[in-house]
Amino acid sequence: MNNIHKTAIIEEGAKLGDNITIGAFTIIGSNVSIGDGTVVDSHTVIEGKTTIGKNNHIFSHAAIGTIPQDLKFDGEDVELIIGDNNKIREFTLFNPGTIGGGSITKIGDNNLFMGYTHVAHDVIIGNNCVFANGATLAGHVEVDDFVVVGGLTPIHQFCKIGTHVMVGGASAVAQDIPPYCLVEGNKAVLRGLNLNGLRRRFKDRADINAIKSAYKALFESGNPLADVAKELLETSENEHVKELANFVVNTKRGIPYNRK
Repeated sequence: MNNIHKTAIIEEGAKLGDNITIGAFTIIGSNVSIGDGTVVDSHTVIEGKTTIGKNNHIFSHAAIGTIPQDLKFDGEDVELIIGDNNKIREFTLFNPGTIGGGSITKIGDNNLFMGYTHVAHDVIIGNNCVFANGATLAGHVEVDDFVVVGGLTPIHQFCKIGTHVMVGGASAVAQDIPPYCLVEGNKAVLRGLNLNGLRRRFKDRADINAIKSAYKALFESGNPLADVAKELLETSENEHVKELANFVVNTKRGIPYNRK
């Protein structure tokens, strides 16, 4: 049984699962699909071709699935997909994709989006991430799993953020951030490894030591970054080192580190 407030507007065609709660003065558009157990608080708008998974909690005054903030958008068939168990706090803004970016904005599972977070068109977000108040992701940004983005931090369009990254609050990210790293500043630069995050999630200390060695070789040796990354790919057997080196090899926007 669903619990839908009498003042909520559910347009014909919307698909609702079981045990859904929808608060007062909320509007659910005709192309919206919401999974079991999801709670949508009052004064929220969910529209467009938007699919929301199970057991999410969308807090009041969120705007989900509204058209992209892209002047080239002309009403094309685009989509927003949100996974399971996400917490989407007050006054957040999530947009669908655009034709030029693949037409889909996609968010994984178990993420926390604090107040005023913006997820722009064609953004791809993994699982278990935290975006603090006022974090803003521009179009085409890609964020891997277990990323933490501090408050009031903008991320430039087309940037990629690797797994287990920590971005300090009030930073300005304009380049790609490799996995396992800590960045901070305006503009943000590498400050080392996200060791607290790695110690919480990695059971094998040998993996952390291998990542430490790779980080020093890449960003502190003074040797050409691409050469070091290729050498690590050829010589290391550690999967995390290979992931770090692959990210460096494939970066499109460059890595923000202090070259010696």
